[in-house]
Amino acid sequence: MKIKEGFMLREVAGSYVVVAVGKRSEQFNGMVNLNETGAFLWKLVEQGASRDELLNSLLEAYEVEREKAEQDVDKFISILQQNDFVEE
Repeated sequence: MKIKEGFMLREVAGSYVVVAVGKRSEQFNGMVNLNETGAFLWKLVEQGASRDELLNSLLEAYEVEREKAEQDVDKFISILQQNDFVEE
C-alpha cells in the first residue's frame, strides 16, 4: 500500500496537514489534519508499508496495547482507502 502521488504531508506550526497538489488538487481540494501518530503512520505508508509493518512500527514507537494498535491501524487504513489516498 502506498500514498497516491499528489498528496503531501506538511508540518505547520506544530500541526500536521495533508494537502493535494498538482492535478490531484482538482479532485481533492480540502485539507486533512493529522495528529502525531497519524503523521507517523502516513510517512510509513508513503514508503509503501504494509499493515503488519504499520502495526509493528506503531508498537515499537508508542506504548500501546497490541489490540488497540491493531484497531487504530485498521481504522487509519480504512480512512485512507475511503478517501482514495492509497493505491495497493
